[in-house]
Amino acid sequence: MQPTSDFDPGKLAKSLLRRSRQGALATLMAGSGDPYCSLVNLASHPDGSPILLISGLAVHTRNILADSRVSLMLDERAAGDPLEGARIMLSGHAEQADADKDLLRRRYLAAHPSAEAFVSFKDFSFYRIRPTGTHLVAGFGRIVDLKPGQFLTDLTGAEDLLAAEEGAVAHMNADHRDAMGLYATKLLDAAEGDWRCTGCDPEGIDMQEGQTVLRLDFPEWVADGTALRKMLVRLAGEARTKTDQSAKI
Repeated sequence: MQPTSDFDPGKLAKSLLRRSRQGALATLMAGSGDPYCSLVNLASHPDGSPILLISGLAVHTRNILADSRVSLMLDERAAGDPLEGARIMLSGHAEQADADKDLLRRRYLAAHPSAEAFVSFKDFSFYRIRPTGTHLVAGFGRIVDLKPGQFLTDLTGAEDLLAAEEGAVAHMNADHRDAMGLYATKLLDAAEGDWRCTGCDPEGIDMQEGQTVLRLDFPEWVADGTALRKMLVRLAGEARTKTDQSAKI
């Protein structure tokens, strides 16, 4: 099926990757090659690829060490019939993290604070899924196969932003929770809550309140900390303008 003209499959796939906190991980049983599926928690790398924190005692980890090929099913968790919501089946290779461990740890714990209790256990390790493609199903006439370049964020030229991300996230959560609330309620039509920032990248920021995750896309690509600060101030201004307009009605 070909997508309709008002449908942006890459944008939807990106959103699902950024907003998903759990998924069904399929691996191949070591020795037999039989399919094996398990439920896992996940977070996202700045480029959108999934981050896992898994135990070496788990069957799926032993399977990955024998054959790194995996698939990951993510869905919108839509109310009612789950088959009416969008979902992706991402295929790729799960690689144990040797580099960027601090980044993976920070982003994973931002998404799953309770993992702080066991993240340092010797049998737990971070893995990153390197996608080879994804199959998106988003309703009738909206079934598309995508290549990684269509749903991952190109980080080329964004080194300054990645270096500034940790400080920016901490600053937003410590000093600008009011702005986070405005982004959620006025720009994304979400319910009021204790919204906090869990990460940012050149294309947007991720916010979370309990188990609810939102993605706020930037209207323009952001490459460094200065541009990020200007963008966040701009978006806060737009949100406050909407607040003022609502008060006049």
